[in-house]
Amino acid sequence: MPAHQLAPDIPTDVLAAEQAHLAEARAALTAMRAHAQSLSADAAGDWVSQQILQSLLDQRVAALADHPDTPLFFGRLDREAGDDLPAVIHVGRRHVHDGNSRPLVVDWRAPVSRAFYQASPAEPMGVVRRRRFGYHGGALTAFEDEPLAEGGELGPSRILTEEIERPRTGPMRDIVATIQPDQDEIVRSALGQTVCVQGAPGTGKTAVGLHRAAYLLFTHRERLARSGVMIVGPNRAFLSYISSVLPALGEVKVDQTTVAGLLGEHAAPEDLAVSAVKGDARMAKVLERALWLHIVKPEEGLVYSKGAHRFRVADHEVREIVASLRGTTRYGPGRAALAQRLAHQVLVRMEQRGDSPDDRVQDAVARSKPVKQLVDAVWPKLVPEQVLFRLLSDAGFLARAARTDLTPDEQRLLLWPKPYRGWKSAKWSAADAALLDELADLIERTPSLGHLVVDEAQDLSEMQLRALGRRCRNGSATVLGDLAQGTTPWSARSWRAVLTHLGQDGEVTELTLGFRVPREVLDYAARLLPSIAPDLAAPRSLRPGAGSLSVRPGGEVTAAVREALAREGSIGLIVPDAMVAEVSRSLDGIAHAVLGPDSTEDHRLLVVPATLVKGLEYDHVIVVEPADIVEAEPRGPARLYVVLTRAVSTLTVLHAKPLPPQLAS
Repeated sequence: MPAHQLAPDIPTDVLAAEQAHLAEARAALTAMRAHAQSLSADAAGDWVSQQILQSLLDQRVAALADHPDTPLFFGRLDREAGDDLPAVIHVGRRHVHDGNSRPLVVDWRAPVSRAFYQASPAEPMGVVRRRRFGYHGGALTAFEDEPLAEGGELGPSRILTEEIERPRTGPMRDIVATIQPDQDEIVRSALGQTVCVQGAPGTGKTAVGLHRAAYLLFTHRERLARSGVMIVGPNRAFLSYISSVLPALGEVKVDQTTVAGLLGEHAAPEDLAVSAVKGDARMAKVLERALWLHIVKPEEGLVYSKGAHRFRVADHEVREIVASLRGTTRYGPGRAALAQRLAHQVLVRMEQRGDSPDDRVQDAVARSKPVKQLVDAVWPKLVPEQVLFRLLSDAGFLARAARTDLTPDEQRLLLWPKPYRGWKSAKWSAADAALLDELADLIERTPSLGHLVVDEAQDLSEMQLRALGRRCRNGSATVLGDLAQGTTPWSARSWRAVLTHLGQDGEVTELTLGFRVPREVLDYAARLLPSIAPDLAAPRSLRPGAGSLSVRPGGEVTAAVREALAREGSIGLIVPDAMVAEVSRSLDGIAHAVLGPDSTEDHRLLVVPATLVKGLEYDHVIVVEPADIVEAEPRGPARLYVVLTRAVSTLTVLHAKPLPPQLAS
């Protein structure tokens, strides 16, 4: 008996029975959604409760939406008897039951579904047979069986391979049908565990991170509903590309944003050398000192009058209170505590006179004019922009805050050549956003999420990592990236360092086996690795991809585009940023769109600037002038590595200029 049995070799009544089960499941899902829509929030006792309940009901209805272009299940497990669960389980994107609560589809995240991804002839996990389904749109078209109880070895799954290679246009798809055992281990990691995934191109690291978020939301629904889950990506084009994955898995309430969206959309131009200093973790100490330097030594005591009585707190007592608070609390709560402690000293004196003041009197004293004036003079109220403005415009103040943490040259780099008139009119850079966030946390504590997924983390500065780490200080994180794809001057060289700056003690795991990029293409791109990430293992691909690579000296763009259009699937025409307008004009008469930083374009043919392509994939990729991509920025070879590894089916390289030496051999 062959390891895999394909649908043409199996009686059609078996496939027909599965198709009937799919129809029954779809009808049941429709009934579940109708029932959810019929529920009313009016039963809640008050208006606030009604609003909360209605929001939950709306989320439930949205989560039960059917997606007609994908089947409700993609696999089946025939299990040994011995527990209370059904002997036959259909595994799909969400749970579906009939009117009698009989499970028709079991969620892929349920514990029993783990065997679909992990079971093997050597470790069958109680499974007699695993069935994989092929489908077109939302209809089942084929299946193949893997007998796990008979021992031996399984050959390659044709359905699995075809699903991985299936051409597509538009946003990223979920990979629940094709998750591999090593990916599944990451996806099902415990909530309290931070996981860092070093993933070579095409290994599915982004999909793994998204599916881990979906798994955690399923497994810890109530806890994460309170604390929240957030996805952080490199740009809005990337977020648009991944936007459909979680909703397709029934998860509709997950925030997806960029670092700029999280920290502030500041984009004042700035020299990279300046941004590099601002992004260094040493700035954390500089900012902390800069904030606390605003506290002034008290020179006068406090006099509080009530009626004919005057209550005095001596200057030395005020100094002792300030000194005891300084550095033991955040700046904002410290101001409030100072007012309360001064008021408490006044109450002590009131009691010494025979009064019996209560907490209301203390609060009134803390809010009184004499106390407020003293607190404002000694411990002034500040916003982050005031502190950073002073730091970047006052050389003496910067020197006092920097001490020996920054060299004189670095301090000169940080100072604005022409300071703004005031902090309210200052224009901040992207690097400033992380500094402002650091100061904001020193003033008032940043709330923590339950789980944070950070993609393309290798490109984040140490200060940006600290900002993200604050968002998961009471939770955990999934950190995704590839050190070989680092394209910023401050790109990480070590995942251990990344985790340190995030404030997380996580486990680093490596995915080197690719499923998306053909081997011929991946091997070509990997020629760049010795010069950009010599310590990383060369990635491997499961797909040979013979004929998938074409390198054409002097190749003509329009001809290559028309050739790609004759095939099925999406097309990414990746060009040096400076050539975007020129290449777009050359496509006159050929329908296309240009991808921008905030673009959500969903066109079959996209002209893509090289700096925006990270994290994206296209069935067919055409790369124009690799040498110009390399020469455009300091880490140009790493950028080119990213560009060359975006292809799922074919890669065409067009060049009039000589190729970079690593690719010329």
